[in-house]
Amino acid sequence: MAVAALPPKRAPQKQNAWKAYSDWANEHRKWLFAAPAMIFVAVLIAFPLGWTLYLSLTDASGSVRAKSEFIGLENYADVLTDTDRFWPAVLRTFVFTAVALTVQLVLGMAIALLLWRPFKGEKWVRVAILLPLVATPVAVGMMWRLIFDPNIGFANQLLGFVGIGPQPWLSGQYSALPTVIFIDIWQWTPMVVIILLAGLTSLSDEPDEAARIDGATAWQRFRFITVPLLMPTIIVAILLRSIDALKTFDLLYATKGRGGGSFHEVETLNVYAYGLSFDYNDYGVSSTVLIIFFLIIVAVMFVLTRRRKEVQK
Repeated sequence: MAVAALPPKRAPQKQNAWKAYSDWANEHRKWLFAAPAMIFVAVLIAFPLGWTLYLSLTDASGSVRAKSEFIGLENYADVLTDTDRFWPAVLRTFVFTAVALTVQLVLGMAIALLLWRPFKGEKWVRVAILLPLVATPVAVGMMWRLIFDPNIGFANQLLGFVGIGPQPWLSGQYSALPTVIFIDIWQWTPMVVIILLAGLTSLSDEPDEAARIDGATAWQRFRFITVPLLMPTIIVAILLRSIDALKTFDLLYATKGRGGGSFHEVETLNVYAYGLSFDYNDYGVSSTVLIIFFLIIVAVMFVLTRRRKEVQK
């Protein structure tokens, strides 16, 4: 008598669901491991940005607990038509960033090229070059404030030895901004050196050697071989330093104090927004300035990131 074949046992539904979830988790494990940190960072960024955006649409002032009214884009209209403080602060911000970044790139490239080839004592030279990065910007600002003091500062004493009269440096209306730019260059050029030197050491020697055999001069090899190959690294250095220079606050506040000086000679957007918040308690207008400043930084990041992708193609 034939025995009927038993149907195969079906795996439990829970086991199949667990296996499907396990396979999905294994396939997306890199996102799952990074998700907690990404969510945490997103919340940290989203909440302050959202609250600042809300304040920019109100007339909040006096105290953060005081009642405020929704006024829409009135603060933005007032800020964007302010030619006394806002637009001069925008101009100083871009002048500070452009001049500091340009000089830092030129000096950084020159120093990186000097350190590119090994030489005796190069380790000590590299340590000496990196020393400005050790101190905080506030400490650097206070140090240079003493050096540039018009009465007891070492800078004027040094000029006196060569027959030049004392200079106002940080206390002058027209010399303060170039002076703080110099201080920023002194502190942050080593960072550009590190980035460019890392890029130089990763380059292959074959293109340079081939050009040398063909009779190319040192300048031609640098211009047509080294710079094009190093361009992605240069864009990274520009991206990092431009964003950092745009946001500079501690150095300016340590050297000039409130308002960027008596004549607002070094008042950038960061210093201006700080003064509106903590000196005048005008939180609505200060939030408006910060939102506009945030959009400027995002635009700069977008342009430089897009440029970097074009270079890498």
